[in-house]
Amino acid sequence: PLPMARQYILQRAPSAAGIRIDYAAELNPQQHAAVTASPGPLLVIAGAGSGKTRTLTYRVAYLLENGVDPRNILLLTFTNKAARQMLDRVANLLPVDSSGLWGGTFHSIGNRMLRRHGSALGYSSGFTILDREDQKDLIDTVVSAAGMNPKEIRFPKGDVLADIFSFTVNTERSMEELLAEKFPYFLPLIEQIKDVHARYERKKKSTNSMDFDDLLEKTLRMLKEHEEIAEFYRRQFQFILVDEYPDTNKIQADFIDTLAVRHRKVQGGGDGERKSPR
Repeated sequence: PLPMARQYILQRAPSAAGIRIDYAAELNPQQHAAVTASPGPLLVIAGAGSGKTRTLTYRVAYLLENGVDPRNILLLTFTNKAARQMLDRVANLLPVDSSGLWGGTFHSIGNRMLRRHGSALGYSSGFTILDREDQKDLIDTVVSAAGMNPKEIRFPKGDVLADIFSFTVNTERSMEELLAEKFPYFLPLIEQIKDVHARYERKKKSTNSMDFDDLLEKTLRMLKEHEEIAEFYRRQFQFILVDEYPDTNKIQADFIDTLAVRHRKVQGGGDGERKSPR
């Protein structure tokens, strides 16, 4: 005789759907409205201590609970510690694996993208990141190789040049504009400064190294020059959440706009007072 057929009852693994957060009970009406808002551009303006970070954390939880894949969420914060704390809080709110979610500073996200796709700009994935001292030393070396003696022509030193280059990157302004406003006494040397900048860029590329500002500037250039890479990330990041959005500078805002052009689902929080110049 044939053995009796066994019966198996398949049970669904516990999902976030089974653990509902009572948002109305845990948030005040304004926070609740921001957390449960329909997808689309949203800026939350609130004073210090009013729970902006809490609101953003619950927004992440709300999206995950409503079936959004963690990989489709990008969380941008001003410190990596803030991103980790938010994701830890989300993990405490929901028993879901949110490890696929991208969270961190603009520069850490840029670094991650460049490690993957930097070959499009001629960099290998093992590029080194120059700290401020390395950057100053490299610029001084370039100035010396260009045959300029800072003592003779009052040419800016490496740390000042590093500031000039950084300002132009973060404000997305021309060298002429920047020198006229912040360093007018160096305007007569603008052609030599531009030459040093070009040599510095070539030296970084030949040594497969980047400075801190490159992590955002090179990423943005890569997204603008290589449509297939930009489209890859635009499809991936359906929801972009930005902590302290009013504090973003020009290049950070440009980075957000470039990624959000497809889905336009950006949520930012801030106190309404911009602290960094655009």
